[in-house]
This record gives sequence, C-alpha cells and structure tokens, in this order.
Amino acid sequence: MKNIADDVIRFADMMAAMGAEPRLRIMRTLLSAHPRGMVVGDIQNELGIPGSTLSHHLEKLKNEGLVSVRRERQFLRYTADTDALQQLLSFLYEECCSGRRPGRSDRAPKGRRVDSPDRSLIRERR
Repeated sequence: MKNIADDVIRFADMMAAMGAEPRLRIMRTLLSAHPRGMVVGDIQNELGIPGSTLSHHLEKLKNEGLVSVRRERQFLRYTADTDALQQLLSFLYEECCSGRRPGRSDRAPKGRRVDSPDRSLIRERR
C-alpha cells in the first residue's frame, strides 16, 4: 500500500527545490529544451547565472529527482525529468474535486462522484 506521508515529504521537497526563483527558471528552460536537454554552458548563457551558482542549483534539482544528467565527452547534459513532474502533478490532482479531505477518509461523501484529473494537463510535451 502507498504511504501518503512519504509521498507528501517527497513532493514537498521537490516543490521546495523549485521554489527558488533561479531553479524554477532552470526547470522552465530545461522543459523548453525537452527531450534533448541542454549542456551546462548553454543553460548558463540562456539564464545568465554564474557557473558556481548554476552548479549548486542543478545539483539541488538533481538530488530531488527533478533533473537527470549525463556526460557527453567533456560536457554535462541536463534534462528535466518529466516523469517526476507528472508524478508530482498527479499527486496534487489526486484529491481534486473528490470532496474528501486528504488524510481523513478514503471515501468520497455520498452523492459525490470522484473524477480523475484531466490527464491532458499533465501529459509530457512532445
């Protein structure tokens, strides 16, 4: 069975990582380059973030599972982890319009239909 408390912690950490303005800008930039991603130098040129600061922000995003990195010869290429972002959005929409209070009951009140979220909102951009 899924542990909601663990999910809350995991997704709160992800949201906190994106809560810093430079990291949110990095995520948006990487999403605009999805699925190819970008090398660090291109991210730096695009956003004007100093190298050491950019490295710190990318490491935080990587540690929270929001980006992945792979080495291409002497370059590091970062990509947004769209699966992780979809999981985050799915978690947020899980209780949408259910009439339930999260953590209180697993059943919707009588007479209320429980709809799933509009998956088109969280589909990967291609």
